[in-house]
Amino acid sequence: MADAREYVSRPDELGTIHISEEVLAVIAAAAALEVEGVASLAPNLGNDLAELLGKKSNLSKGVHIAVNEDAVKVELSILVEYGSVIPEVAGAVQEAVFDAVDNTSGLHVECVNVNVAGVVFAKEPKKQG
Repeated sequence: MADAREYVSRPDELGTIHISEEVLAVIAAAAALEVEGVASLAPNLGNDLAELLGKKSNLSKGVHIAVNEDAVKVELSILVEYGSVIPEVAGAVQEAVFDAVDNTSGLHVECVNVNVAGVVFAKEPKKQG
């Protein structure tokens, strides 16, 4: 835990709890992927060098966590399924990610910014016969 930017530390009555920012990113990613209309996460190419270099977990690609004291800011990029109402999907992602990070980490979530990076067209199943 040499790099303070990689962990969020919380003092506790029995000691200190360290939560990896990667853990928070995976929690945010999982919550976003459960929202109906989200096809997948999209790489956030402009913001994260670790992501570009392939050093970030596949589960958290497209998620950037910034911690300022006791507040967490989450930014994520998603691909939306064609036919979905984009503002509704993005709003549902904001709520799901906010609740998941807040409830699992006990940290205050300051904001959840959602970037819709594209639309995914579902492949139609091939007709037999």
